Amino acid sequence: MELRAPESISFAQTSFCPGCGHGIVSRLIGEVMEEMGLTEKLLTVVDVACSSLHIDTWKFDTVIAAHGRPIATATGVKKIRRENPVLAYLGDGAAYSIGIAETMHAALRNDNVVTIIINNGVFGMTGGQMAPTSLAGQKTTTSPKGRDVSKTGQPFDVVKVMGSLDIPYLARGSVSNLGDIRRTKKYIKKAFEKHMNNEGFCLVEILSPCPTNLGMAPVACSERIDGVVKELFNTGEYIDKEGTK
Repeated sequence: MELRAPESISFAQTSFCPGCGHGIVSRLIGEVMEEMGLTEKLLTVVDVACSSLHIDTWKFDTVIAAHGRPIATATGVKKIRRENPVLAYLGDGAAYSIGIAETMHAALRNDNVVTIIINNGVFGMTGGQMAPTSLAGQKTTTSPKGRDVSKTGQPFDVVKVMGSLDIPYLARGSVSNLGDIRRTKKYIKKAFEKHMNNEGFCLVEILSPCPTNLGMAPVACSERIDGVVKELFNTGEYIDKEGTK
């Protein structure tokens, strides 16, 4: 089998940090779009944070939304371009902090958009501040002694919050090892299949390394996901409803 990158992905010099998982996810999206014949149709909405750097990575038609508002923007795009697949792509800080209202109400309305949320446990673009998903005791630039859950609450778990909602698909993957990368691609593809069947809101959260802000070597950062992060954020499919439309 020929090993070939999808044509929707550019090999210009990347703006992502060494070891960052965004580039892997970008390629997975490109592969899925190529396999589904949707490369020329996909409309993407990205956040102004790290995900905005995809404008130098992929060749999809892309809108950059206000911080935390890609899902709301994508919902509007889908209402106008009903025949196109529409993707909202953002990080955990944007989705679960400043954009938590937009994230939750899109799910409650069952808006027909695909949402991919990168969970790296920090605010990556602005210097590694504590995010809603930062683990208990995790040191960040705004929690130098470690996250104190008695003051900031427990890490946000989208599966616990959305696991009982009436949406067609909810999954959590990872790009920390080859097996997880393959499974995550399947989750992304299933989300788009349901989306193209007009079934509603499909969310895939992806655990991703952030070596720069965690101050770790890329391999060690991926090993941390497998050995530590997954103890709280288990991967797998949590909602997978049969199509009804």
